[in-house]
Amino acid sequence: MSGLIIDQVSKRFGALEALRSISVDVAPGEFVSIVGPSGCGKTTLMRVIAGLEKPDSGSVSVNGKRVTGPGIDRGFVFQADSLLPWKTIWENAVLGLKLNGKLDAEATERTRKLLKLTGLTGFENFWPGQLSGGMRQRVNLARALALDPAVLLMDEPFSALDAQTREIMQAELLKIWEVGRKTVLFITHQIDEAIFLADKVVVLGRRPGRVKEVIPIEFDRPRELRLKRDPKFVELVDHIWSLIEGDVRDSVSEDAAASAA
Repeated sequence: MSGLIIDQVSKRFGALEALRSISVDVAPGEFVSIVGPSGCGKTTLMRVIAGLEKPDSGSVSVNGKRVTGPGIDRGFVFQADSLLPWKTIWENAVLGLKLNGKLDAEATERTRKLLKLTGLTGFENFWPGQLSGGMRQRVNLARALALDPAVLLMDEPFSALDAQTREIMQAELLKIWEVGRKTVLFITHQIDEAIFLADKVVVLGRRPGRVKEVIPIEFDRPRELRLKRDPKFVELVDHIWSLIEGDVRDSVSEDAAASAA
């Protein structure tokens, strides 16, 4: 099993160079976070891995199989929970299984266990509008995991949540991940979130997106939120910020200039 391998991936949109020779290896069961300034191509990279965009050069493979398009070997959790408001929590949780013709007895039982693991037992017949933002994202996570994907792709899944809920969801995600140890690629703008969750953090530079540094995170697991107050944790936050601070300032200045034009 080779996990997720991103090998020299480059991508252009016309004259715009979005990604340049991105290479990242994610071992089976490894949790890897990606951080970088706005416009560094994080979401474009995720779309390439998802098979929604084709790279101009390079390749992506999952467990040794080259990615040529979307597939159920990759599960997705995005910023918006994307739940269907006219379907119950249970119907939303099994939607991917149903669409892919995988809703058998084993998958049904797996989904029930995932809803229990995510604290949603008893809410199966509720509607998405009756749940909090954090609970809806738990449904989103359970739905992605119900397909039993080889790799879980998470694109800023907590960005729409308030600060307190976001902290709790980080801790909850780690508890869920510890049970099954899925291979995870997690994109975030929050440096402390990236460090807290990951086995290693990949830092991307401003457009064209390219790898600046890969930083191993050696804190023991399981982790508790108080880890964020550890001086070594704070040092890591400062180090990663030093890698991207100039890019972030340039990006903000560029956006301000574009708005004024």
